[in-house]
Amino acid sequence: MPQSRIAILVPGKIHPRVIERLGERFDIVAAERADSPSIDTETAKRIRGVASAGGFNAAWIDALPNLEVIANFGVGYDGIAVAHAASKGIVVTNTPDVLNDEVADTAIGLLLNTLRQMPRAENWLRAGNWKSGQSFPLSPFSMKGRHVGLFGLGRIGHEIAKRLEPFKVKISYHTRSHHEGVAYDYFSTLKQMAAAVDTIIAIVPKTAETHKVIDAEVLGLLGPNGVLINVGRGWSVDEDALIAALRDGKLGAAGLDVFYDEPIVPAELLSLPNATLLPHIASASVPTRNAMADLVAENIIQWFETGVPATPVPETPPKSKG
Repeated sequence: MPQSRIAILVPGKIHPRVIERLGERFDIVAAERADSPSIDTETAKRIRGVASAGGFNAAWIDALPNLEVIANFGVGYDGIAVAHAASKGIVVTNTPDVLNDEVADTAIGLLLNTLRQMPRAENWLRAGNWKSGQSFPLSPFSMKGRHVGLFGLGRIGHEIAKRLEPFKVKISYHTRSHHEGVAYDYFSTLKQMAAAVDTIIAIVPKTAETHKVIDAEVLGLLGPNGVLINVGRGWSVDEDALIAALRDGKLGAAGLDVFYDEPIVPAELLSLPNATLLPHIASASVPTRNAMADLVAENIIQWFETGVPATPVPETPPKSKG
């Protein structure tokens, strides 16, 4: 490889489109994903950018003395040591907006499936159970007349709300602060919202404040007719409390695309008929993942061309290299 080109580290696997686009301009250095660096000192000195589809910790950052930018594949970047990167003047980017529609669409589909049990109905049909005089049991819940509380009202939360409006449901939300110009009812605490609504859609990031905040009390406030949908992070749900609430009828149903310790899904959840479970596929379509890959590459390209990446995270605002 020509030594004059900037080297970009790719730890572990990433969308092949990222490699393809970056490979046209940079030297790609592949490394095994590990807790500690696994590259030699000379190579480490050459690396000025990172394209990551997973965590990137402080040990890796410290091992790369000339690192300038870390481009994360995904909106959530809790796996990146952002504060450490910021302390060293390293810019971190993510991939917002390009997946908003896909995740919002999935949230609505998951809500409908959870309420109307369509996956179970299809499996029932495919098993040959639909015969003269035999019908699939009536679904216990309906979208009609629901009061949906959005836990999180960022870009994706707004898109979910827009999709909910045509269903003629009441919409409320809880975030850390009130959003000016938003017509939906605001609740200052999650528990206040849970007591008022019968459905919660969680779309919050992984932070210290969101750890297991959807607990037994919140689930109990939703009640036997209540439904929890989570397309944010499994980190925000107390899974033991959720399993108990679903099992004991204290919560009506749950639809989950994310789990606390992915890809491990508790056996108790798998056994519950009132749990609709997806393998973290909210943004998993070919067009959306291609767009995410393009944005990862574009962030790195723009950084080295202009000093201003497309989508830096707020903790590490770029300072123009000019």
